[in-house]
Amino acid sequence: MPSETRSPTRRTLFSLARSLGVASLYLGLSMGAIAQTTAAPTKVRYEEVVRSVLYLPMYVALSQGYFRDAGLDVSMKTSQGTDKGMAALLSGSADIVLIGPEASIYVANSESPDKPKIFSGLTATDGFLLVARQKPATRFEWSQLKGKSVMAFRPGSNPDVFLETAMRKNGLDPKKDLRLVNNIGPAARAGAWMSGQTDYAIFLEPEATTFEKNGQGHVVASIGHEVGAVDYTVFTATDAYLKRNPRVAQAWIDAIVRAQKVVATAPAGDLARQIAEFFPGLGQAELVAAVERYRAIGLWKTNPTVERSAIDALQNMLVASGVLDAAKRVKYEQVVVTDFMSKAK
Repeated sequence: MPSETRSPTRRTLFSLARSLGVASLYLGLSMGAIAQTTAAPTKVRYEEVVRSVLYLPMYVALSQGYFRDAGLDVSMKTSQGTDKGMAALLSGSADIVLIGPEASIYVANSESPDKPKIFSGLTATDGFLLVARQKPATRFEWSQLKGKSVMAFRPGSNPDVFLETAMRKNGLDPKKDLRLVNNIGPAARAGAWMSGQTDYAIFLEPEATTFEKNGQGHVVASIGHEVGAVDYTVFTATDAYLKRNPRVAQAWIDAIVRAQKVVATAPAGDLARQIAEFFPGLGQAELVAAVERYRAIGLWKTNPTVERSAIDALQNMLVASGVLDAAKRVKYEQVVVTDFMSKAK
């Protein structure tokens, strides 16, 4: 903003400072004007994996202007898959992505010269819900999946690994006791379900609630509830980007922490209204139901820290699912940067 042309008050103060010879006042006003002129928000290209209430704190931060207040101009794209999000990050078409931490572990073991680093967490566990075509006549038991087909995700992806972990915890062998369908892309899954493919499937909110409302399925279990607290989605950037842009990373985390505090205490109705713009076509009641269901399982983190124990637990799961060689487990420091989390406001 030009210092003396848009604000009569500022023009008057400058004139007063000159006439009184108050050099310090004049200097202070001048420096403030320069700061206003040069402090343009930093543009950040951000990609999420899918559009889901799973990412509620992020949408709150966007809709309520927390990133803008932190000096960031954030553009958002939905990549439709952790593999695609990681590809965008490594190709340079995205600055920050929200993906599963398993992707950083895989790339750490690859020959890629660019290494992704997790610098903040968002969800405390898996937000996928197991959906059945028919409402069980009695209480759902995981043994009911024996001999059935279940729509999962790409092998090695967090949704698939967490689902297999929940099955093993309930006495099922996901490789032998049932048929996992892993070849349906994220954008095609809802259509495949509605066309009658598979007996069960896992879906995020708000899809799960929408299926229930339309009589197209019934939620019978929460994968996150079965697995427990293991970081599921994390903010990730390349090591090079974080070293070049430490202020951006810190501002990002500060905005997320601000949103996390709101999400932890605000009524579901208020949160539903704050994120409604990201879910056109969905009613307030559906969004409230989705928020309340996720809140009940403790889905959202209350701080940005990704603990060492979470990365260790995830790697145990990856090894058990056969997608990570036990000899290729990575060190926590190879995939997580703690500097910004520890300084979060």
